[in-house]
Amino acid sequence: MRFTGKCAVVTGAASGIGRATALLLAREGATVFAADLNLAGVEAVAREGENIVPVACDVCDVAQIKALMDHAAGTCGGIDIVFNNAGAVGDKAPIEEIEADGWDLTMNLLLRSVAMGIRYAVPHMLHRGGASIVNTASVAACGPGYSPTAYAVAKAGVLHLSKCAAADLARHGIRVNAIQPGFINTNIFTSAMEVPDDKVEIAKAVIAQVSSNAQPVARGGQPDDIANAVAFLCSEAGSFMTGTSLIVDGGITIGPRHSWDAEAPRMFESLQAFTGTEA
Repeated sequence: MRFTGKCAVVTGAASGIGRATALLLAREGATVFAADLNLAGVEAVAREGENIVPVACDVCDVAQIKALMDHAAGTCGGIDIVFNNAGAVGDKAPIEEIEADGWDLTMNLLLRSVAMGIRYAVPHMLHRGGASIVNTASVAACGPGYSPTAYAVAKAGVLHLSKCAAADLARHGIRVNAIQPGFINTNIFTSAMEVPDDKVEIAKAVIAQVSSNAQPVARGGQPDDIANAVAFLCSEAGSFMTGTSLIVDGGITIGPRHSWDAEAPRMFESLQAFTGTEA
């Protein structure tokens, strides 16, 4: 019960990582304000656990972010934990095709919402004796190739924002960190691929199989993997950490496959023999 008596706000809580984190924080004693554009979704989450308050919130609307934080603080007397997690893939166009509206929508959803989540939570965290903010970034922030361009740039912004905010808020005893999920089997992938509702579970099974072969940890990432890391960052056990990030990705960012797959060097040796090249 690491979070008994704590007040937590989780955005994007209707499914995936947000849902898993809201349920975990609530199981460990927190009163959790589970916010999402999908009100029915967070109402369903609230029925799964205790002390979960569902709230409708569109994080692209700054007034709704402020109202969410004010509501949580007004109910609990302050805020101890904020998990700025809401998001989607955004505009998938490459840089040579993307339009300004698509770029702005992606930045507002993935980066501005995090900044404003911090902005409107902090006044309610100042006198809580040490509060914690965690922001969802991504392995896409590590470099190209993991996601569409606008998404990757926004997530890189979340990483730097987390560092800057940690510096700004240190004097108030507020810690700020980021989490970088890898290939986590959530609705973000099926939504991005526009999978029909009746095929979502099949698609998730395929995604789990593909991801288990794409990284050193030979299983698909699950929302609970990220929720556990977020809870650590928000707990007393993580109290010496601020301005940093945790990469939770099954090792997908370690390097090329031959750096961790024992069979891969043999493939390279065969290729070198065929081409007459040297390593």
